[in-house]
Parts: sequence; structure tokens; C-alpha cells
Amino acid sequence: MKKVIAVVVLLVGISFSTTAQNVKTVALEQTKGEFTQKSVTLSEGTYVFNVTNTNAAPEVGLVLIEDGKDGSDPKNHIADAYVSQMVKHGKTESSKAVTLKKGTYKYFCPFNKTPQYTLTVK
Repeated sequence: MKKVIAVVVLLVGISFSTTAQNVKTVALEQTKGEFTQKSVTLSEGTYVFNVTNTNAAPEVGLVLIEDGKDGSDPKNHIADAYVSQMVKHGKTESSKAVTLKKGTYKYFCPFNKTPQYTLTVK
């Protein structure tokens, strides 16, 4: 019985390890009124967004929506792309893991009043 439990624990650990290795990071930096990355192109997959506030505003965030949807309506936001907490001056915060499929998305920050930028997934 101990061997069975050890094998199950090992398999679960390998599964978590494999999943964690497949998550990629996208670094986004905000300055006053804009993101420094004007567009992003990614492959299908799972991503964590790291957002850095470089004297953009006292606090900034990240909103990700599918292209063509109304960004002012929170129901259209991809909530897992929100950073875990508002990003203060000189800090970086991360989102949860977000799985993106082929298509076009828009990203912006309503607190820093940035334009909507294009994120393309191929």
C-alpha cells in the first residue's frame, strides 16, 4: 500500500511540474499613459502577465479582452489576466495563468488611461 501511495504522489508531482513548465511569462511595462509594448504576438498556450509600473500612475493594472468586445464592461474582461493586486510605482505584479487560444485580443489599463493595444495569438 505504501508503494501505491508513493507512486500516486510521484505521478501527481510530475503532473504539476509539467504543467508549471508550460506556463510562459509576458512582461509588460507601463509608463505615463501607455504600455511600452505597443503590440504582442504569442503562440497558443498558457501565460502569466507581469506588469511593471514605471512612474505611470500611483497604481496601474491590466485588462485583457477578446478583440471586438466592449472593454468598459467588466463581464468582457478575462479576469485571470488581472494582476493579483494593483501595481504601485516601481513595482511588478503578476496575473494568474491565462490560457490563450488563436485569435486577437486587446490589452489596456483603465487606471493609467492607456490606449487599447493588440495581442495576437497564432
